This record gives sequence, structure tokens and C-alpha cells, in this order.
Amino acid sequence: MGFFDFLKGPDINQGVQEYGAVPGAVLLDVRTPQEYREGHIPGSVNAPLQALGGAGRVPAGKDVPLFVYCHSGARSRQAVSLLARMGYANVKNIGGIAAYRGKVEC
Repeated sequence: MGFFDFLKGPDINQGVQEYGAVPGAVLLDVRTPQEYREGHIPGSVNAPLQALGGAGRVPAGKDVPLFVYCHSGARSRQAVSLLARMGYANVKNIGGIAAYRGKVEC
């Protein structure tokens, strides 16, 4: 580990691998519906950050593992904080799709 490694954000590619290894986990895309339609990680569910506080916007129980991503990692970091305050016990920011090297679907 280098001196400046703490400045790096989460690795979305590793995060998607972790998501795939956790039975029952949900991959949550917190970008806008338009961004989601333009391309998203297969199997992800769109729950825009600005609507997360609304009733029924998170498609899982409070103990279900949530792997959260956005475009760059900033909104997903905010979403993880909000979800934790809402009582979700197992949420992880996996970063931004801009760094994703896998398949996307529209």
C-alpha cells in the first residue's frame, strides 16, 4: 500500500465481483433515470439519490446487502450515508460506473 492510497476511491470492478458473490445482495444505481437508461450494470436497480428518502424507493429489507454505485462515486457515497441513517445495516459504496470495465446494458 502506497502513501497516497487512502486518496483512491472504491474500485467498482472489485465491488461488482463482491456483489456477485453475496447471495441476495442488491446492486443499487443511484444515478438519475436518464443516466440509468443510457447504460447501467446488468442486474442493477435504479433508485435515484434525490428520491432515496421516499417511501419504498429502496427495493430491499434493512438487512439485505446493498452495493451502491453512481457515475463517479460521489452520489453513491452520499447515498450510503443516507441509507445508514435510514437504518440499512449492510451498505457499501462501490464507486462510479465511469471506471467500470465490464458489460453495460441500456
